[in-house]
Amino acid sequence: MTEKRKINVLIDGRNFTVVGSDDERYIRELAAFVDSNIKKLANKNERLSPTMASTLAAVNIADEYFKLQAIHRDLEKRAKEPLERYNILKKELEEANDRVREMENRSLSFQDEMIKTKLSKEELFGEINKLKEKLDLSEARIAELEKINKEHKDNHFKSQLEIVELKKQLSQALQLLDEM
Repeated sequence: MTEKRKINVLIDGRNFTVVGSDDERYIRELAAFVDSNIKKLANKNERLSPTMASTLAAVNIADEYFKLQAIHRDLEKRAKEPLERYNILKKELEEANDRVREMENRSLSFQDEMIKTKLSKEELFGEINKLKEKLDLSEARIAELEKINKEHKDNHFKSQLEIVELKKQLSQALQLLDEM
């Protein structure tokens, strides 16, 4: 707890002792403010007694205080809505950040899947290229075998012609032998 002090101040030419825990400088500023208000009223109207000037100063200060209190209440009311809105917006921001993190995770998952698909695609292209090479080799082998087959057919045809020719010759030779 703060220690209470006694502070002597001068208001409207009279000495007052103020007891409080506030800073001495603050108390002196308050006293100077009240003194200044009383003097302004007394200077405006010389017929006012010190008590009347003090009372009017108190009423003016109370009026200002009440008006400031009303402004303060209004400001508090107006400040309350943005604070409530702030909490709503803060919650919405947190939810949006959660959705962003979820989408980032999904994006990373899709990226991983895309990389796997790309690797799989590359593997398949590799297999396709190997199969194309095998196909090219097989087609070359087929062409070679077809060439060999054609040569065999040609040789077979020649052999059949030779056989026919030989049969003809044999037939002629047999006829000659029979005629003899």
